[in-house]
Amino acid sequence: MSSKSAPLLPGLERALSLEIVRVTEQAAVAAARLRGRGAEKKSDQAAVDAMRRELSALAIDGTVVIGEGEMDEAPMLFIGEKVGAKGGSKSGPKVDIAVDPLEGTTLCAKNMPGAIATLAMAEEGALLHAPDIYMDKIAIGPGYPVGVIDLDAPADENIRKLAKAKGVKPDAITAMILDRPRHADLIAAVRKAGAAVSLITDGDVAGVIHTADPEKSGIDIFLGIGGAPEGVLAAAALRCIGGQMQTRLVVDTDEKRERVAKMGIKDPRKKYEIEDMVKGDCLFAATGVTDGRMLRGVRFGTGVIETETVVMRSASGTIRWIRAEHRKLDKFA
Repeated sequence: MSSKSAPLLPGLERALSLEIVRVTEQAAVAAARLRGRGAEKKSDQAAVDAMRRELSALAIDGTVVIGEGEMDEAPMLFIGEKVGAKGGSKSGPKVDIAVDPLEGTTLCAKNMPGAIATLAMAEEGALLHAPDIYMDKIAIGPGYPVGVIDLDAPADENIRKLAKAKGVKPDAITAMILDRPRHADLIAAVRKAGAAVSLITDGDVAGVIHTADPEKSGIDIFLGIGGAPEGVLAAAALRCIGGQMQTRLVVDTDEKRERVAKMGIKDPRKKYEIEDMVKGDCLFAATGVTDGRMLRGVRFGTGVIETETVVMRSASGTIRWIRAEHRKLDKFA
């Protein structure tokens, strides 16, 4: 469902769209310096550190609601951390922030396609406070009638209904799914329905976004279980560009039930729509770390660093693609 008619929020100034680009650019460059070195933790920490430094300079009163884990697990950008000028500017807008400083740590460590640095921002209370657990997901792009997909329906039924809505046969549909043993039955069901499967090793935020432009990406639908934080970030992107998405937290242990309750979620089996995960106006930005279908990775030249970023805003329906050349390299030190 498009959110172009959502009211402009006074807290999310238009200038913040460009400000958050600088945040993801910094994280992407920091991570890209360690591409291909097999250092997953180091590259992730470099991206976290860079993103946190840049967030600390923004004139916002921000709270990280999707971050790098809970306070006792993550040294920086943990869930509940205050960010903004001087730890949260009282004069700035109160905002919720979701971050994945390096989505695809393995992709970066192996210099494989699709690693990105990403961030979403919305007014206070607008983002789902999801714990760092698994989430079942299904997503398609814009232009389809509401109800074409259903998280609770069998995969083959979703494929057939999507194909009918698109005016094609199921063999013209391509589903993107994380390549995990847990998805063996799902993959088999999609193929049995006649659709093709595009497997990815990591990066389901970008995977969901691919469904928004199947003509370019070749991806019609995203299916499967991935991280809940990534699910909220992907929902923010679809809130800006349109599409349908349904999710449900995978709460299968007592420990997870306790964590979910601690975050204020009363119904752990709730099926979420985009509007349940991201309310009102929001901003989304992603910068490529390694080359991928959606974004070009960071380029290091002599005296210049090149980045490519997509930044979106739901209230205006604007999508900007920003290819930047950075010549003052000391700012990336």
